[in-house]
Amino acid sequence: MNFSSPHIWFIIAALGVGTFLARFSFLGLIGDRPLPEWVLRHLRYTPVAVLPGLVAPLVLWPEATGGAPEPARLSAAAVTLAVGYMTRNVLAAILGGAATLYSLLWLLG
Repeated sequence: MNFSSPHIWFIIAALGVGTFLARFSFLGLIGDRPLPEWVLRHLRYTPVAVLPGLVAPLVLWPEATGGAPEPARLSAAAVTLAVGYMTRNVLAAILGGAATLYSLLWLLG
């Protein structure tokens, strides 16, 4: 599909306005008032919901392998989850997953 230059600029501007309005709704309109407890309770789950959405494609369809899952990345993800669950320590989970990934990439070639 071919888009003309003005069409592309319109899309960019519309996305910019939409992003501004979404952020302004929280920061500008209700930023100086305390949020209700039920909203705060739901906002606590935002990082937990976003992080798997960012990481899962990198594990399941890595660009380095042309989109094919590979044992090294799947094992590193499993070790990261296991270490994080057992220790409740983010740094230990990251280091365990990184060590697993690079060790298996080196071993498997």
